[in-house]
Amino acid sequence: MRAMASRGFTLVELLVVLAVLALVLVVAGPMVSNALPGAHLKTAARDLAAGLRYARSRAITTNRSTALLLDTETRRYRVDGEPEVRTLPTAFSVSLQTARSELADAHTGRIRFFPDGSSTGGEIELSDGTRTYRVTVDWLMGRIRTRE
Repeated sequence: MRAMASRGFTLVELLVVLAVLALVLVVAGPMVSNALPGAHLKTAARDLAAGLRYARSRAITTNRSTALLLDTETRRYRVDGEPEVRTLPTAFSVSLQTARSELADAHTGRIRFFPDGSSTGGEIELSDGTRTYRVTVDWLMGRIRTRE
């Protein structure tokens, strides 16, 4: 009786296939990220909206007004009372529209939330030159929305 031929792949064949796949990923990776230029901008807008939502939640739970402070020149923002400072990518332009009373100077301002959930309202605009995302805060309800 003849011995049955072994079916399967050798270790060398598997290593060659893995090496080819790794090479394809290295070459295709930058192409994929360049194909989605708005992804970084959208992520930054969502992170900023999350920071605003956190500030609103903190104002409601602590029963004290809480603001998100934004410096459009350095592209840094943080929530009142929190040590963490977040930075937006330098590839984007950043602008802030808020209540005049919440402006510290030409580049720095706040969007403040009150214990009842309302806010001073405002809009933060992020743009990469081709796409623009706006994070808006409704003054009456404190609702935060992100739109392109």
